[in-house]
Amino acid sequence: MRLNLPGTSIRLKLFYAMLAMAIAVIIAMSVVARLSFTHDFLGYLNEQAQERMDELMPRLEQSYREHGNWQFMKDNPGIWYAVLRSTRPEYGSDAPSSKSAPSGSDLTGAHLRFTLLDAERRFVIGFRGMQADALLRPLMRDGVIIGWVALTPFESVITAIDQRFQHKQLLAHLLIGLASILFTGFIAIKIANVLLSPLTRLTKATHRLAGGDYSTRVEVATQDEVGRLSADFNQLALTLERNEKMRRDFMADVSHELRTPLGILNGQLEAMEDGLLDTSMDTVRSLQSEVATLNKLVNDLYELSLADAGALTYRKADIDIGALLRASLQSYEDIYREHGLAVAIDLPQQPMLVHADAGRLQQLFKNILENTLRYTDSGGRQNITGKREQQHWLLLFDDSAPGTTEEALPRLFERFFRADASRNRAHGGAGLGLAICQHIVEAHEGSISADASALGGLRLSIRLPVSLI
Repeated sequence: MRLNLPGTSIRLKLFYAMLAMAIAVIIAMSVVARLSFTHDFLGYLNEQAQERMDELMPRLEQSYREHGNWQFMKDNPGIWYAVLRSTRPEYGSDAPSSKSAPSGSDLTGAHLRFTLLDAERRFVIGFRGMQADALLRPLMRDGVIIGWVALTPFESVITAIDQRFQHKQLLAHLLIGLASILFTGFIAIKIANVLLSPLTRLTKATHRLAGGDYSTRVEVATQDEVGRLSADFNQLALTLERNEKMRRDFMADVSHELRTPLGILNGQLEAMEDGLLDTSMDTVRSLQSEVATLNKLVNDLYELSLADAGALTYRKADIDIGALLRASLQSYEDIYREHGLAVAIDLPQQPMLVHADAGRLQQLFKNILENTLRYTDSGGRQNITGKREQQHWLLLFDDSAPGTTEEALPRLFERFFRADASRNRAHGGAGLGLAICQHIVEAHEGSISADASALGGLRLSIRLPVSLI
């Protein structure tokens, strides 16, 4: 059943649905009770009439033996009624009268439906409207049938007493039904309030959330479907709050990262225009350095936007990441030496085959090496270790001090996140390198994590699936 009431609240719809269901059940029960009562009551009356019939037959047989025929009853109908009503009737020439009170069965009106027939089933006295379905019992004398007693069964209540009893039962059913409906309505209101109060709070909280109040939370009071919905709402609100904060931080970080090199470029160009700065090779190299910083930031942002959209292309093939890592490290030997950083690499002798994009993995290794170069103190070191763990190749990049806090480790892969000042050099990056590394590793069905290194700095752990060829 679909309850569609335009403009009606869920509370009223639930109330109407419960009330309608209760009314339908009460009506069905009343109809069944009414039919059952009518059938059973008429059955009861017929049973009482049959018992009265069993009591009547011996008296009729006795009366026949005393008179020898049924003519005496035709001539004096009072005898018939006396036999019907009396327990021990007395007969005389005058109309006899009963010496005892009427039998209780007489109150059912059964005596009005008895018919006396002779041996040939001809009418003698009694109920003239005898039906074809009348119950016949033979009257016997010395083994010979002397007559018949017929009982026409009840098909409906006929006496005033029966009708009054029936009306009282009907009135009782109506009163019980009305009381049940009122009680059901009261219970339906209470149940609707209990069930819908959490939904009402959730609705109000949803309106506040839609209005931009991401700090909105609802109380989770139960463990049912409404409770789980409230918990999901709180999780959604928390996610939206975090995303909004990340969006604001992202815009502020991008503005800051763009403003710094642009400010330097603008200042140097104005100084050159005013003749305060010579157009020398050192000035040009300084300008090129700031342009390179801007170019790298724009390229990193572009890479991340493609990764988010799933449009970053990968041309995968079976490659040896050990050889690729050695080649990438070789290109950084000179600059590592200039910064006084020592590097130790320990990789397996056999090829470390993975199904990957060589160019993207070179970008991954370059970002990690540059991260070590920027954030490791001069005179420090980096250890690179590779080994196989079941169906994955594990690469460990450990660098020396300074390290970072435990709280900052899970956030190192967030965009523009840079930990404490000890790892935030004046010439450090924009905080996008590790975020790009995470996208590259995940695109190769691998994982990357950050932990504290035994050397006092940072450990990056990369797992890439082994290529089985």
